[in-house]
Amino acid sequence: MDSRDIASVVSKVVASLSSKMTLDIAKALSLCVEKKAQEMGVNAVICVADSGARPILVHSMDNAYIASFDIAVKKAYTVVSLKMPTSKLKTLAAPGGSLYGIQFTNDGQIVIFGGGDPLIINGEIIGGIGVSGGTEEQDTALSLYGASVLEEIIKRI
Repeated sequence: MDSRDIASVVSKVVASLSSKMTLDIAKALSLCVEKKAQEMGVNAVICVADSGARPILVHSMDNAYIASFDIAVKKAYTVVSLKMPTSKLKTLAAPGGSLYGIQFTNDGQIVIFGGGDPLIINGEIIGGIGVSGGTEEQDTALSLYGASVLEEIIKRI
């Protein structure tokens, strides 16, 4: 094996490691989203799930709604299991939409309103983020923000 082969193998290993959701990434991501939520005046619950839609971290800000816990977890599940933002699913699940009624499947774990976004690195979904606690618009802005800072967070870790 020459040095080019070794470099190629190392590059592939590094790429695979950076495409996995970890607790450290989830913690850093939730703290960034919490800071943005504070700026917006929202007491949110933030859930970060892995590529299997299993929660890695659920972060509840002080005075967040009790119901927001379950909603955030289900938003994170929804975006990973259906590979799309919950805001996009809202349109598809509306009466007359191609996925109308989908929220009644999967033991009620599917959420059809904004606040959930897939977490994507190198074109691969490594997890999902679900945010609940504000209006739909606020939750959507926060989950989009979380998805947008993911790559920067991974570079820092």
